[in-house]
Amino acid sequence: MFETDMDTAPLPRGEYAPLLSQLDGLLDGECDLGANAANLAALAFHALPDVNWFGFYWLRGGTLVVGAFQGRPACTRIALGQGVCGTAAARRETVIVEDVHAFPGHIACDPASRSEIVVPLIRGGRLLGVLDVDSPRPARFDVRDQAGLEAMAARLLAASDEGSALI
Repeated sequence: MFETDMDTAPLPRGEYAPLLSQLDGLLDGECDLGANAANLAALAFHALPDVNWFGFYWLRGGTLVVGAFQGRPACTRIALGQGVCGTAAARRETVIVEDVHAFPGHIACDPASRSEIVVPLIRGGRLLGVLDVDSPRPARFDVRDQAGLEAMAARLLAASDEGSALI
């Protein structure tokens, strides 16, 4: 069984190595995508500083539908191409937004959010969904976060069997 001290202080900004190591422990021996996404959301939400939402949206019939997350209640459905999540999904590339209020078409699920990073989840050329992280701090995310979150997403997808879970 995986053990971690979730009461410790958040990691220093840009430091993902300890989090990736803990994620490897969580993923070891588990292939259910829904369970793995839920545990990743909880782990990262408590470990990353200045984050007020961490979670997943899964592609369902051309719409992103909220999945496992930590934070305040979220928008349930987001159309492809709409908001930061829909834009990242449509472009199939990570999008970093320093000020969500300046992003055209931003969808304000939590008015406290000021910056956002969204990583598309792609396996075998197929878009499965997105990993979405919000912060109440403007310009919270940078290329270090992009690299760390993309590594987390890759490990999640490599360890998980999408057909094994209702995500």
